[in-house]
Amino acid sequence: MGKNCSISQGVTLGQVNRGNKIGSPIIGENVYIGPGVKIIGNIKVGNNVAIGANCVVVKDVPNNAVVVGIPGK
Repeated sequence: MGKNCSISQGVTLGQVNRGNKIGSPIIGENVYIGPGVKIIGNIKVGNNVAIGANCVVVKDVPNNAVVVGIPGK
């Protein structure tokens, strides 16, 4: 996890032990993770990213992005 990140309540950063997303999330710098967000497996979240409440992140997130929804887009 990079510098200056904010993680709200009820967030899950989970490890996956099988399949194509084996590993844990990698979080960049200046990232806001809203309440109830789920980031599971080897997902890379770029720098300067905001992830909205209750979002389920299933793909890598590029720098300077805003992600919302289930699945996150």
